[in-house]
Amino acid sequence: MKNSSAYLKMRVLGAIEYAKGKTLGERIKDVSDTKFTDEDGNSRQFTWRTIITWYYNYKNHGITSMNKNFRSDKGKSRKTTPEDLLEAINQALPHFREKQYNRMDVYRFCIEKGLLRQEDIAQTTFYRVTKEFELFNPNIENNKHRLAFSMQYANQLWQADTLCGPYVKNEAGKMIQAKLIAFLDDASRVICHGQFFFNETISPIVSVHARIKQKDHLAGVLCGN
Repeated sequence: MKNSSAYLKMRVLGAIEYAKGKTLGERIKDVSDTKFTDEDGNSRQFTWRTIITWYYNYKNHGITSMNKNFRSDKGKSRKTTPEDLLEAINQALPHFREKQYNRMDVYRFCIEKGLLRQEDIAQTTFYRVTKEFELFNPNIENNKHRLAFSMQYANQLWQADTLCGPYVKNEAGKMIQAKLIAFLDDASRVICHGQFFFNETISPIVSVHARIKQKDHLAGVLCGN
């Protein structure tokens, strides 16, 4: 099965908002029971651990994190972040029976499968960080350390969100439901930009993001920055 596209991942994350459940964890688990159709017409279903990983990647790094890019520092030592550990753990846990593992079992599995590099994180560091951030705690809502991944200052991260709008005619005269795509600042929740499109694929989102960055650059030039 090929890797999931950024468009498919955003559809899965968008389903969380309308899923059943009072908490984020309950809604994500509800989405994990849903089947999605990818661009090739294949039926796809994802575990709640995979969806959680996408959710935090998007929350912390925006839409660019939805594309898996080749690491330019591959083969070199680098700092392993709590987000990196969370993603590795979420990929490793489905290979263990429920409750039939400990932290070191998961660490060794991650090293053996290439999910983590021993040069980047030692056993003692893995144990300390996973304990500090409660990365093995599935209760997302009550995990204050996990929620600390969110941004503290404005402009550290912008998030994109979509909303269904009215039906309007396109260039061919066909009635199509417009989609409102808006960019929000993660820390301040300020709406930086909003625009209607005929679809919510990755292309309109990228074009809006580029337009915003261009305006931001122009404003900096005019202000002498």
